[in-house]
Amino acid sequence: MRPIILGICAAFFFSVTFILNRAMELSGGSWIWSASLRYFFMVPFLLAIVIARKNIRPLFQNMKEHWGQWVLWSSIGFGLFYAPICFAAAFAPGWLTASTWQITIISGSLLAPLFFLTITTPNGSKKIRRKIPVRGLFMSLIILLGIALMQLEHASSISLKHVLLGIIPVIIASFAYPLGNRKMMDLCVGRLDAYQRVLGMTLASLPFWFILSLYGLFTVGVPSIEQTTQSLLVAISSGVLATVLFFQATDLVRGNMQKLAAVEATQSLEVLFTVVGEVLLLSTAFPSLLSWTGMFIIVIGMILHSYVSHYKTTKLANNQLAKS
Repeated sequence: MRPIILGICAAFFFSVTFILNRAMELSGGSWIWSASLRYFFMVPFLLAIVIARKNIRPLFQNMKEHWGQWVLWSSIGFGLFYAPICFAAAFAPGWLTASTWQITIISGSLLAPLFFLTITTPNGSKKIRRKIPVRGLFMSLIILLGIALMQLEHASSISLKHVLLGIIPVIIASFAYPLGNRKMMDLCVGRLDAYQRVLGMTLASLPFWFILSLYGLFTVGVPSIEQTTQSLLVAISSGVLATVLFFQATDLVRGNMQKLAAVEATQSLEVLFTVVGEVLLLSTAFPSLLSWTGMFIIVIGMILHSYVSHYKTTKLANNQLAKS
């Protein structure tokens, strides 16, 4: 029960991102500062965690050896993920962005052939190219249906241009996040833990955020104190608390695929937490019955997809061991 509770708490803190990004946009803050300030503020907190775990030297050594890959994949996994998410907040309420973001499950599945699954056999390790999980994609269609229902209602009240500006950046982010993170996981596997990797990716993505900040400085000026404070809250809640809680939850069940699927499925609650937060804090209009139906379908789809995906991975591993 503890891993599930930790997963739910992580989903709650992750939802703060969507709520505060929308709040900053409604108060006149630029998406440029909403995105870049979060990562600037994350650095000291993550540094403190990794230093406290006495793991800072191996991280810097690995970054020195592979600095080009660190900068490239971190800029994609963090930069091209979070900047578009913040940009989309200008054109859609946070709960809609949070719901659309769940398309990353589908995007991650489509990227599967770019990665390998390592199987341990009596004759040693063996790498197998991953395949697109067809059964998982079928479950993903359920998620797409839920997103389509909500976007359909959203489109009825605004122009097509605004709908696309609220969707396309999220789709870009949905591919960038799993691509960058998985490439870095392949690079760090067996050498760095999750906390080291997140800190390293944050540091390696700083050139991206510095360039974006310079652009913001010359186009929109400096951020307000209110936006700076809210960005700090996002960094603490989503960048630190949510990440740590989610890693703890997955570490507790990493040997049990069924329980791991259950923990991952708790992240579907981000959508519901975001709805409640926006209604209470931002006086956002309460979603209609059609939108609630779409959100419910997304949650069900995420749960089914998580279980099916882990079942498939376990079955493939067992089959390969049997053949060996």
